[in-house]
Amino acid sequence: MEIPVIDLAPYLEFSSKLSDSGKEGIDPQLKCLCSEVSRTLRETGALLVNDPRCTAQDNDLFIDMMEKYFEMPDDFKRLQERPHLHYQVGVTPEGVEVPRSLVDEEIQEKLRAMPIEFQPFTPTGPDPKWRYMWRVGPRPSNTHFKELNSEPVIPEGFPDWKDTMDSWGHKMISAIEAVAEMAAIGFGLQKDAFTSLMKQGPHLLAPTGSDLRRHGQVDTVFAGYHYDLNFLTIHGRSRFPGLNIWLRNGQKMDVKVPVGCLLIQTGKQIEWLTAGDCIAGMHEVVVTNRTTDAIKLALEQNRSLWRVSSTLFAHIASDDVLKPLGHFAESPLACKYPPMFAGEFVEQELAVINLKGSKGDL
Repeated sequence: MEIPVIDLAPYLEFSSKLSDSGKEGIDPQLKCLCSEVSRTLRETGALLVNDPRCTAQDNDLFIDMMEKYFEMPDDFKRLQERPHLHYQVGVTPEGVEVPRSLVDEEIQEKLRAMPIEFQPFTPTGPDPKWRYMWRVGPRPSNTHFKELNSEPVIPEGFPDWKDTMDSWGHKMISAIEAVAEMAAIGFGLQKDAFTSLMKQGPHLLAPTGSDLRRHGQVDTVFAGYHYDLNFLTIHGRSRFPGLNIWLRNGQKMDVKVPVGCLLIQTGKQIEWLTAGDCIAGMHEVVVTNRTTDAIKLALEQNRSLWRVSSTLFAHIASDDVLKPLGHFAESPLACKYPPMFAGEFVEQELAVINLKGSKGDL
């Protein structure tokens, strides 16, 4: 099964003319496109989009800077570490993030029942990748979840850091908002059903850095089998492949992101809001034969061997309530998704996946 590429341009052209409900005056062809977005998210947990506002050049500029940062000595990078803030800003060193599959007994039980050809690679410990957390967008002046809404950390010697991070982060948030509106229309909800809950959310631009010189052997697991706890996750195209996702039918799939496209994945918060009609997508990042081919090419071209993912986690606002929306509240599965503050949900999830017993990171 191929994940379709959705061109957001037609929707962006007409979205300003739609009412907040999104149900009046929508072109049948556009409504069909929205239905394809919701159907694809439901069936695959992933979506490829082309957003004219997010160019391949934008992605390259961001990755160039992050490669330079991750190539810095470990002692320098640790100056940006903020464990007392649950690693929600600044750098997270390798060996801190714990794959969900190592600590979640329910997931482990599902893994044992999987056909061998669809089973994920088994990590032996915490992920051997670095990550940088950068907040994107405004935060609430009053919140019960201050740790999730902390001030950003800027490393010395990177004068364009803030502008580059903010520019790419805002562009990816804009793409997510368009997809969220289209998905809401496709699910039969009001156009702003999701985006109204995203305002002042603790959105995080969270690129990872994996050192392929040290960890470039086939089957090395950079991010063990897991789901994302946020609403929707978006990635620019990485220069090194290695992402595997699982479709709703259990099939494992090697994702190929075309140049200039963005990959969107479903998180746990959209599962909550749709009462499980759309479930959080499972995925992993491993070194594959395609990765080693890209390593050889990078060596020939004298390019960086740090695998950077330009990942952004879009969240529901911490002080808003997660609960099934609209007609999803009538679902027989709605009882599995009781109302709770989004910030409370995030803190519970972070407590599970942190190696050191604090609240960890995403």
